[in-house]
Amino acid sequence: MRLEWKNIVVEKGEGWALVTISRPKMMNALNQETLAELSQVLDFLESEEDIRAWILTGEGEKAFVAGADIKELRDVPSSAEAERLANRGQALFSRIENSPKPVIMAVNGFALGGGCELAMSGDILLASEKARFGLPEINLGVLPGYGGTQRLARLVGKSTAKYLALTGEMIGAEEALRIGLAQKMIPADQLLDEAKKLASTLATKAHVAMTAIKKSINQGLETHLSAGLALEASQFGVVFDTEDRLEGMDAFLEKRKPDFKGR
Repeated sequence: MRLEWKNIVVEKGEGWALVTISRPKMMNALNQETLAELSQVLDFLESEEDIRAWILTGEGEKAFVAGADIKELRDVPSSAEAERLANRGQALFSRIENSPKPVIMAVNGFALGGGCELAMSGDILLASEKARFGLPEINLGVLPGYGGTQRLARLVGKSTAKYLALTGEMIGAEEALRIGLAQKMIPADQLLDEAKKLASTLATKAHVAMTAIKKSINQGLETHLSAGLALEASQFGVVFDTEDRLEGMDAFLEKRKPDFKGR
């Protein structure tokens, strides 16, 4: 099954979906139209119960998403409008981060500015050996506005985030892996196959438990340890009231693969 928007293509697989930003002539840059379409795509993904995990990538070999549309940003008329744009972008990327379904970012090339911010909003980041990451907004006289300063610091630490954001320096996949920005580095011609394989694996897992894991990590990280542990215990209780918990434990005791139903 294949669905198309003007700038985004969605393909459904067995339990997963592949979302491709498709503006190759513009290095898949994020203009406001594309961001609006991405919001519509999220509506679709959340409504499809048979989609248990999804992948986001960019079309072509050069870029995942090479940033925001600078021509659009140049014409922003006021600081108030700039703040509204940042709030909208942050809300969209937070929606991706807090999606109940696992999100795999398959970064196939340049992930700069808004593209790097988008990549950081996923759960698992697979980087092509050709991937390049950076927050070059400082070179435009601005700062990352779609969550870049906050997510990068949480992923790689305060000092490393400051260095990258203050210098605008680009790093390759190997360095991204070393500092914890990426989870795996993969040969370019194998990236999507690996992403689909991972999505297929995640699609077989207990969906309610995966959602609980994401919630426990995302929300727990933003508070102190005792509150995070209380959240974890609460979510542990939630999953014990599911059919999947019984199925998973019965399958283990019976030495067979579980057949999770997501309830």
